[in-house]
Amino acid sequence: MPVKHVLSFVIVFGVSFGLSLALTPLARRWGLRLGIVDVPRGRHLHPRTVTKFGGLALMASFTVAAILAQFLPVVRTDDKEVIRLTGLLIGGICLFVFGLLDDRYEFGALPQYIAQLVAGAVAVLFLIFIEQFNNPLTGNLTPEWPYVVTVTLTLFWLGVMMNTVNWLDGLDGLAAGVCAVAALTIFIHAAFRLDQVSVSLLPLALLGAVLGFLPFNFPPARVFMGSSGSLFLGYTMGVLGIIGGAKMATMLLVMGLPLLDVVWQIVRRVSTGGDPTKGDRGHVHYRLLDLGLSPRQIVLGYYVFCAMFGAIALVTASRFYKLIALLVMAAVIVVGFVVLSRRTPLDDRPGDIEPGDPPVTI
Repeated sequence: MPVKHVLSFVIVFGVSFGLSLALTPLARRWGLRLGIVDVPRGRHLHPRTVTKFGGLALMASFTVAAILAQFLPVVRTDDKEVIRLTGLLIGGICLFVFGLLDDRYEFGALPQYIAQLVAGAVAVLFLIFIEQFNNPLTGNLTPEWPYVVTVTLTLFWLGVMMNTVNWLDGLDGLAAGVCAVAALTIFIHAAFRLDQVSVSLLPLALLGAVLGFLPFNFPPARVFMGSSGSLFLGYTMGVLGIIGGAKMATMLLVMGLPLLDVVWQIVRRVSTGGDPTKGDRGHVHYRLLDLGLSPRQIVLGYYVFCAMFGAIALVTASRFYKLIALLVMAAVIVVGFVVLSRRTPLDDRPGDIEPGDPPVTI
């Protein structure tokens, strides 16, 4: 790989990481002054009031590094790259602003549905959409779908990713660390497997932003990312799984555990006559806490699990073998869900809509 590409990687990561590392303590102080805080209640068992303004550092550092990346001398294989980046940034900033208001005023389900739908529409308008899949059985691309199918699938995918990250943000360092693993995997896949150097700078910028934030968010957290950070991260991860192509299977492998946790919670709550938008302690990470594991053990376990399947995605060239890996992973997770359900009866604590439990789809 040319030296200029390596230097571009260093610059983008360094700027994003450095900004996030510097901005997170400032965001913590500003959040406390503005009253954007999370107080201990219900399932939120942290011992003291913690600010939820950390999303500012994630959004700002990623945005600056992503824009800087457009001026670096790397090979560009996507002639619509600037258009798609514009959609990514506009949608992400809109979600950040909405999430900030939600962190302050705690909106209900409907406003969150609308905000996610608007962000998804922005993505589609700026040419970020799922046009085709690679058939894992034949290795060929599926025929192009009608526009309405493309838009529906794109909105569904982005909604699932936004809510997956938001629901995952239930333990200190959990959502941030898993997103760091996913961003690193997508960067390696784009830069070294697909040779999409310019596109790979975006997950690298996200990796730097998350790693700069994580030291302040790792248990015990001194700052939370809040809805502003989790919605922004989820949207960005969803978009990165689309642009450049051939990354959605990789994203599914890395994010398989939290994605299936979302499905499990929806099915469980609906089947018991509950409201799927109302939170409880049914999530995997809460059940593991109830088994006696520490927050650090749980988040590190998540990191290892997601990294393991991310590595499988990177070393497996065959789409058919990736499909097998997905099925094996799903089977292992489902068995784990069944065991957890039997060993940890659901704790009936208050289940109001909280930052970690937004609507399930857009």
